[in-house]
Amino acid sequence: MKKVFHTTYKDFQREIDGFIESFETSGESIKDKRNKLKLFELNGKTVNIKSFKVPGLLNQVVYKFFRKGKAQRSFEYANKLLELGIGSPQPIAYYEFPTTLFFKRSYYVSEHDNYDLTFRELSHNLDYSNHDNLLRAFTRFTHQLHEKGILFLDHSPGNTLITIKENDLEFKLVDLNRMVFKPLSFEERIKNFERLTPHKHIVEIMSDEYAKISGKPFEVVFAKMWSLTEAFQYKFNRKKELKKKLKFWKK
Repeated sequence: MKKVFHTTYKDFQREIDGFIESFETSGESIKDKRNKLKLFELNGKTVNIKSFKVPGLLNQVVYKFFRKGKAQRSFEYANKLLELGIGSPQPIAYYEFPTTLFFKRSYYVSEHDNYDLTFRELSHNLDYSNHDNLLRAFTRFTHQLHEKGILFLDHSPGNTLITIKENDLEFKLVDLNRMVFKPLSFEERIKNFERLTPHKHIVEIMSDEYAKISGKPFEVVFAKMWSLTEAFQYKFNRKKELKKKLKFWKK
């Protein structure tokens, strides 16, 4: 077993070891799909533990010898985001359970943050309170990521937690294992919006705000953002239909 802790949580290794050891039979489950998420109580705080699915055979070799695993990347990227002034739940630790030749199960441990909404609510409910201002604030946050050289490859509707403060909004990124840190081109910046929504009206608002911040003409930003969004939605829906057909034939 390999485990790495954030310095502020080193004194709690024994308790967190216990959470990992009893993960399958204890904790409050909040997601049980491809990866599992569970909540545990630790010293008056709620801890979020993500159990990553054991990868396929090829990736077991890749993660063992050639590439960092998802839990390690999540932990390291969370620390880097916080260093850059970008919000993310406080990282606590990561665990890996390899064998001599293969990478097996891994866990990422972080503090659990309560929040008010994600981008998903804004995309599903066009009448959401203060909708326009929330979209524009989210766009400014995304621009901030880009300015700091952060390309969040999983910039999808559920992966930014939004908390409404009295006079402000707080944004925190989750599901962190796919990121690139580098200077970003205009194409890369605008492409980063493609997975967020199928609604043209929302894309227009985000394009307008991004154009204002970046100094680019609205027509240029919108044309690029909408064409990339349409291309992504076409591929996404085509893949979904293909899965339905495969499930039908399996029956």
